[in-house]
Amino acid sequence: MKLHNLLIAGLILFFTACTKDFIEVSPAGQFLTENYYADESQAFSALVGVYDVLRKNSGGFENMISMMNAGSDDHFAGGGGATDGAGIQGFSNYTLNPTIMPASFWNDHYQGIFRANALMQKLPQTSMDAVRKARFEGEAKALRAIYYFNLVRLFKNVPLILEPLTAGNMYSVKQSTPAEVYAQIEKDLAEAIPVLPPTVNIATDAGRLTKGAAQAMLGKALLYQGKGAQAAAQLAEVNGQPGGTSQYGYRLLSNFGDLWVTDNKFNSEFILECTHTSAGNSDWGWWGSSADEGNSLNVMVGPRSYSRPAGSNAPDLPSGWSFNVFTQDFYDAIKTDPRFEATVFDLKTLSEAGEAAYIAGYQNTGYFLNKFLPRRSDVRTGGGALELNYRQNTPIIRLADTYLLEAEALGGTGTRAQALLDAVRARVGLPSVPVSLAAIKAERRLELAGEGHRFFDLVRWGDAAAKLGSRGFTANKNEVFPIPERELLGTQLVQNQGY
Repeated sequence: MKLHNLLIAGLILFFTACTKDFIEVSPAGQFLTENYYADESQAFSALVGVYDVLRKNSGGFENMISMMNAGSDDHFAGGGGATDGAGIQGFSNYTLNPTIMPASFWNDHYQGIFRANALMQKLPQTSMDAVRKARFEGEAKALRAIYYFNLVRLFKNVPLILEPLTAGNMYSVKQSTPAEVYAQIEKDLAEAIPVLPPTVNIATDAGRLTKGAAQAMLGKALLYQGKGAQAAAQLAEVNGQPGGTSQYGYRLLSNFGDLWVTDNKFNSEFILECTHTSAGNSDWGWWGSSADEGNSLNVMVGPRSYSRPAGSNAPDLPSGWSFNVFTQDFYDAIKTDPRFEATVFDLKTLSEAGEAAYIAGYQNTGYFLNKFLPRRSDVRTGGGALELNYRQNTPIIRLADTYLLEAEALGGTGTRAQALLDAVRARVGLPSVPVSLAAIKAERRLELAGEGHRFFDLVRWGDAAAKLGSRGFTANKNEVFPIPERELLGTQLVQNQGY
């Protein structure tokens, strides 16, 4: 769908069901823009639609985690063959071009932005409590900032659209500079932080943005611009005393493996997470739309045709599609680390020992992403497709991530940076090592493996060409995606350099 066609669709203001736990409700229905958001109930339905795009993290085939993993040095795309998902394969081997670029990475984020813009335009006329209205606006601004942060990292040169477009101006949209987009991200998050609650009631509001989540995203956005001191100040508010409990209640889990237990949702380490449920009965007819609520990453990373003989000690797993297999290089880096078993499912060793069997997928190494493997206990027993209704939440940003981001923002030096690095290592029983940018880089690779951060880290550090050159990465081109070809037709948008 072209950008201007998507804008027209956005004006319809029909919001589908959201994946967030706090809004597992049916759509409120379609309203005319003249009378929409007349009261809090209608405004809440609109807010549901703005949150919905967070599902991009691990929902649908074209999700952020599986795509960004595929282009890193830690993973291959994998899957069933060289043509299994042209976009993910193209990013993995750096042949991605405007024709095969999955358009949803552009369209989905803009859909969230358009919904946020429409909500904020109508909120002043909405009849509701002023404090709650301010919170709704803050959530919309923070979500818009998150979507723009993804867009500017993925595509760099993107239009900055802050109001609902009309038939009269949608064809004149031009790209803004990355600096302008980042300035708006900072502004939106800075304005959202004071009106967001420090914590939420998990029973009623799980999944909604908090003050700490907005500060964490602001700190991350500042770091990506090289604003180390400002980033460190924001992240310190989120992190508190390294290894302790922060002012927002964040604390590292004592057991690293507990982070990946499906029922351990909204734990003390997840600052912002993408939530999933099987209650939506997701099915193939709407898979990948904003209506499906299952975790698609789970089935994507599972081994193909998995089985185990009687008496085997191998885990009982449902089969998957074998995407995002780990590289041998990553396996060698993590094999003696305490996080190995929670991170890597070593099916190669199990298969060689006769403990399990599977069909090797494309680029098979036998090393699968254990953090997000499908689990037999989570297979849907109700309606919808079994493969599309896994319910594991995935972190968008978590405390160990912000610890290491703050240590990096501090320049990888000093007492506090040392304490932050030590806390991440101590959680898994590792001894202290002298803090440095090199030590922080190494820790991020092992701590956050398979969570979709590695490619962005390499680009931010200027290490992408060295680490990914053998895969076909070209400097000053492959740091960002090509803009999908159909977005350029009939518009004033300009393609990114090298594409």
